[in-house]
Amino acid sequence: MRRQWWVAQATTVALLTGGGVLAAGAAPAWADAPLSAAATEQSADPAAALKAAAAQSARDYVHSIAVSKLPAELRVSAWNALRSTRGDEAIAEWMAPGGGYAYAKQRLKDSRAQNRSFCERVVATHTTQFSPAVRAAAEKALKGSDADRAAFVKSGYAQAQKRDRDSREADVRHRLEVASSDREFVAALARNAPGEQVRVAAQWALRPGAADADITEFYGYGWATGGSLDLEAYRLHVSDAETARRAALSQLITKAAVAEEAVKGAADAAKARAEAEAAWKAVSEHAGSAQKAWLAEQEAAAAQAENWRSVAKAAKESANGLWKGIGDPAEANQTSWAEEQAGAAASAGFWKDMFERAQEAESRVKG
Repeated sequence: MRRQWWVAQATTVALLTGGGVLAAGAAPAWADAPLSAAATEQSADPAAALKAAAAQSARDYVHSIAVSKLPAELRVSAWNALRSTRGDEAIAEWMAPGGGYAYAKQRLKDSRAQNRSFCERVVATHTTQFSPAVRAAAEKALKGSDADRAAFVKSGYAQAQKRDRDSREADVRHRLEVASSDREFVAALARNAPGEQVRVAAQWALRPGAADADITEFYGYGWATGGSLDLEAYRLHVSDAETARRAALSQLITKAAVAEEAVKGAADAAKARAEAEAAWKAVSEHAGSAQKAWLAEQEAAAAQAENWRSVAKAAKESANGLWKGIGDPAEANQTSWAEEQAGAAASAGFWKDMFERAQEAESRVKG
């Protein structure tokens, strides 16, 4: 039975290490919210104030994951950490290597989670107009058991896909013609689309032996599916990276605060100050690197948002029936990527603030 390029891609996207938004839909609360009162007050212990601010921001960050569009396994795990009676300690453990976040990521490898994600993606990308049999079968599988979803992934999808293709080929009156310009456009996407999975989808539609029906299906759902996979991969990527950065930040600030405290009454004051300065420098370098990473993510999200804006505009203006099915997904993707762009900008702002605070601490311990 014929299988689509994205069956394997879709069931393994959760395993990508290069591909997540933290809280899709808006800038993360931890990124653009004012720092806590403990951090903003003129404290007699600025190191402790910064440590408290970072701890509160970490809690806000975990909350942003809990309410995000990341997989359910990650959201539920984040809520469990937030509800723990151990407070900041539980948050730190959740973000640490081998902690709750890492365990939840491992659960994404479970076949049941992958099968459910696959079915959800099919429902989101296959319209009832173009793929009625596939859409109905996917919705039925979602409402069914784990075994139902496994059967859909294994063979049900391909079987329903064949029924849809046979129906389209038999419907001579509404058959969509594929012009050379349509094929050339897909070839251009295969080379230049900003999303890896869109490029893969386009390449599949143009593979040796592919027919006009494959081009039609690319416009019908392959393009939207590739876009969905790219967005999922991005969200997982940024959440993986930011969780690791947050865990490291907590450790670096704790180490720097201890080093600064050790300056008081040290037998060798010069040595103690040098160690404290180096510790705060490590914090500032970490924050500076994180800011640069988020600026790069902001640029990538902006490119995707502009790309999907152009696609949505072209679909709206085109009289070509092939473009009919991509308009709504393109508008949704434009909105999602614009939100990712805003979130990345706010995150870069958070790390810029941390960088500046750490530099102030460096200057402070110099005496």
